Amino acid sequence: MTDTEIQISAKDLPKKFHVKYLGTHPVKGLYGMKNTRKPVDSLVTQAKSIGEKGQILPLLDLEVNVEGIKFVDITNKKHKSDPVQFGVDVISYGVQDLIYTRVFTIIVLTSTCETINPKAEIPFVCHTFLCNSRQEARELTFSLAAAFQDYGARVKRDNLPAKKFAIDLRTPEEQADDEDIETDA
Repeated sequence: MTDTEIQISAKDLPKKFHVKYLGTHPVKGLYGMKNTRKPVDSLVTQAKSIGEKGQILPLLDLEVNVEGIKFVDITNKKHKSDPVQFGVDVISYGVQDLIYTRVFTIIVLTSTCETINPKAEIPFVCHTFLCNSRQEARELTFSLAAAFQDYGARVKRDNLPAKKFAIDLRTPEEQADDEDIETDA
């Protein structure tokens, strides 16, 4: 399946992925690669140093469904960790990274996620995941796009207040061609 052949709709959800967690980092804006570039670079650098020390990145089972994204750390089979969940209404952006094409990042509004970051001075953080392949990162991106579409349809149908969100469905090559242009796709 090529990038242009990926078609995922809400009826295809939930979609499950087995990924590594690179971590979380504050970001300065709701959406756009200009807000994820430095945090992703920093998290990838940290991940490389972890590997050099012989440590491993947390392994996650991640699920995208019409309600949002849910993930649970499965690194330690003996210790069951609580799932982390972000509703689609607090995820403002999702993108497959331009440089690290196996990396997928979301920006989350933290003011409604105070249990995650209670002392947040910046109300946005990114959560960054390392997929097993570039194709898996694309599928994860398109799965979140399907959740956004479903959410948008529900907001419109139920006459709810709309919230801004964006998903960048361009391939890394297309992103490189348009590096200085941000989209609200």
